[in-house]
Formats: sequence, structure tokens, C-alpha cells
Amino acid sequence: MSHHALIEERPWLLASIVAAVAFYLLRDNAVGGIQLMALKGAGVALLAVYAFRRGVGTNGLLLTTYLAFGALGDVLIEISITYGGAAFFAGHMAAIALFLRNRREAPTGSQRAAGAALVLLTPVLCWLLSGSYEVGLYGLALGGMAAGAWMSRFPRYRVGIGAVLFVISDLLIFSEMGSINLAPLPHYLIWPLYYVGQLLIAVGVVQTLLADRLATAWQR
Repeated sequence: MSHHALIEERPWLLASIVAAVAFYLLRDNAVGGIQLMALKGAGVALLAVYAFRRGVGTNGLLLTTYLAFGALGDVLIEISITYGGAAFFAGHMAAIALFLRNRREAPTGSQRAAGAALVLLTPVLCWLLSGSYEVGLYGLALGGMAAGAWMSRFPRYRVGIGAVLFVISDLLIFSEMGSINLAPLPHYLIWPLYYVGQLLIAVGVVQTLLADRLATAWQR
């Protein structure tokens, strides 16, 4: 992203970070349920606005859709984990479509192995931690999203790592559903891992799409 573009869009990213930090600090305080839900959803919703404003073409729309479903899932999961999971599942489908459109041309053997591990092990871990076959099925979409991110042409140390952080966050959520007690890690780590993951994905994809547009402009 150019310096000018970063300054132009900094308010959206800054507002997103402020909302995410505020939710983390206020979630255990006596804040009204609806207000807290709105604050929670605002973090990733503002990333969706950022992606919509800075994204390019179909790839930008897919990224925006992914983040918008993520924000919806953040809110709905406070009502029902089933409703929230459905929203996240839809978002993962959009992300998988995005990453399949942007596959890395010549991945190394280690990259292929990491992608295979993510797509195969994630649903197994989701099932083992939660004890739920439905969660295991959700894990297929989660693992597919993470594997797609790792195998895409987008920067792995932003988009790939961001997707892995999302997976770890969800695994911590599912550990609270089953017999494996990881307390107090889920309470403290779920939200930071999830939000930082979403932030890295949003910024990493947008930066790549903007670089593509700049390169195309120079070729004309």
C-alpha cells in the first residue's frame, strides 16, 4: 500500500483496532448486552469497510464478503453458537473462493505439506476438542480457508499467519465445549488471536491487490 493510501485509510483501520481493544477491555464489565455485541461486531465490520474501499474487483468483493460474514458471526455467536457458526461458515466459503482465485503458481513441498496439514488436521482437532461432529464439519471449512490462505499468492507472514491465528482461536472456543480444560487460555486468548488474524488477512490481501493495480497502471 502506498504511503498516501495508508494515510487515507488509516481512520478505518484505527477505528477497527480501537473497537476491538475496547471490546476486549469491556467484555467483563457491566456494559449492556446489545451495546457490547455492537462493539464486538464493529471491529471486523470496520475491516470490511476498509476492504470495500481499498479492494480491487472480484477479489476485493470476496474479501469484503468474508469480513462482513465474520462481523455478523461475531454478533450472532453471542446469541447462538449455531447461528454464529453458520455466518462464519459462509465467510469461509467466500475466503476459499478468494484464495482459489489467487493460488500460488509454484508452491514448495513444505508449503504443500503445511496446506495439507491445515485442511486435514483442523476438522479432526475441532471434533476432538468439542466432541461434536457438527463442529468437525465446520472445521472442514475452517481448515480449507486456512490452507487456501497458506497456499495463495498473498503474503504468508500476514495472510497465512492470520488464517492460522483464526484456526487457533476457534480451537480454543471448541475446547470449552468438550472435556479438555484449557482454562484460563480461552478467556484471554480467543479474541486477540481472532482479531489479529482478521486484521492480518484484511491488510495483507488489500496490499497485494493494490500492488497489482499499481503494476497494471505502470504497464499501460
